[in-house]
Amino acid sequence: MPRTIASISSSSRALRLWLVAVAALIFAMVLVGGATRLTESGLSIVEWKPLTGTVPPLSESAWQAEFEKYQAIPQYQLMNRGMTLAEFKLIYWWEWAHRLLGRLIGAAFLLPFLWFLWRGAVEPRLRGWLWAIFGLGALQGAVGWWMVASGLAERVNVSPYRLAFHLTLACAIFALIVWTIQRLRPQPVANVATRLRATAIVLLALVLGQIYWGALVAGLRAGLLYNTWPLIDGHVVPAAASLFFNEPWWRNLFENPLTVQFTHRMIAYVLWVAAVAHAVDAGRAGRAGLSIVLALALTIQATLGIATLLHQVPILLALAHQGMAIIVLAIAVVHAERLAPRRSVAPAGEPVAHAT
Repeated sequence: MPRTIASISSSSRALRLWLVAVAALIFAMVLVGGATRLTESGLSIVEWKPLTGTVPPLSESAWQAEFEKYQAIPQYQLMNRGMTLAEFKLIYWWEWAHRLLGRLIGAAFLLPFLWFLWRGAVEPRLRGWLWAIFGLGALQGAVGWWMVASGLAERVNVSPYRLAFHLTLACAIFALIVWTIQRLRPQPVANVATRLRATAIVLLALVLGQIYWGALVAGLRAGLLYNTWPLIDGHVVPAAASLFFNEPWWRNLFENPLTVQFTHRMIAYVLWVAAVAHAVDAGRAGRAGLSIVLALALTIQATLGIATLLHQVPILLALAHQGMAIIVLAIAVVHAERLAPRRSVAPAGEPVAHAT
């Protein structure tokens, strides 16, 4: 029997609420992950046990066994030698909470998704899209362990490359979910200039790129090495000999702390100017709306970044900066989606409003 418009609208609303909850969990995951990194807690659990690792140590002997595993890796031997069991527990709980949230996100996505499929609430072309997002989430779990494994031998921290990939993949998954939420919400179809659509997508790509280089800055501890603004290493533009001393030259963009932080700053300047110019252009076209919100959010984010740098990366400011990055990303996604050609992925028969 064909479903009524009311039942279809109800299904679409339920799908949106489910995905909003998953997106909120990913936001929390990114913040906990940031705190885990800032407290140097990420290597406290040296094994990957997707199922049994859900249960933390429940006895003093179990805690001691976990501590002894940590004592065998370079981070303890070179950075934390003499750490007490009580101090170890503090960093262990951060990493355990981070991994638990990852498992919770997987369950919060898969179980309702299977229920919606069983109820016939997901149309065929949306099913493949959502399965792809779930696959990226599973990949993210493997990438997380791949990142941790890089710091268990010959290093006292994780690979900046892997850290940046891990964070950027999490943000890409978050962006895909936010985009899907918007696609499930009936919106008026309006004529939008191609240049506005293009610049909105470019801004979204720049936001993701800025997140990637921000993660590299964090992984290389570059914010602690160069913590002045507007000058960096005593210059507006550092000398080429300082920026590009590694061979081949492109490695400096990822491995030279000065070049990585300088790149992060330059992307921030370009992104802010582009967002303001886009907001002016959108305003002239009568579509200011979220473009102004995005420009304001980027201004707040830049201010937080400068404050974090000047205060030498205190944990609360650093977390505010990371959290605001996700908020900026969400705004950029919603803005780009609203300007994109409208093709709803709502359940078949969902009414889509048309602009008059």
